[in-house]
Amino acid sequence: MEDFEALWKGILRATAQLDGDWSWDYKLRRGNQDARYESYAIEVDSLTQGLMFLETQWHRSQLQPRAPLVYIEALAAAPWNRRQLEEPPYLRGIGRTLLLFARQRSLELGYGGRVGLHALPDSEAFYRRNQMPEYGADPDKEGLVYFEYGVLR
Repeated sequence: MEDFEALWKGILRATAQLDGDWSWDYKLRRGNQDARYESYAIEVDSLTQGLMFLETQWHRSQLQPRAPLVYIEALAAAPWNRRQLEEPPYLRGIGRTLLLFARQRSLELGYGGRVGLHALPDSEAFYRRNQMPEYGADPDKEGLVYFEYGVLR
């Protein structure tokens, strides 16, 4: 959390990134207090390079409404690892690694690899590049586009 507060937040706000106001300390506390939430970080060289917050019990697939999935509440790479801010990024693949970890977590939970999320507009291209199927704007989520990986075959 120290890296987000001390380093990330100022850069994200200065560059008008939509996740600059996310409350990662709240997400971490919630993950520690409620079993359906999980928080993860990638650290390299003693510096946080990526963060992810998952919900693992209440969300259901929009493709198969009764099927549970891992829902990504938030996923973020450090500002210096984002192509739109730093070319080339300091480290490549942080977001992809977190996304693949969510898929692995879904397999571990018996959900078949199902993962869903609503993407911020600046992140939609990232999910498309990672071949996450897109299912259109969700009016219940302020028009954010919904993406979902189905069962891993």
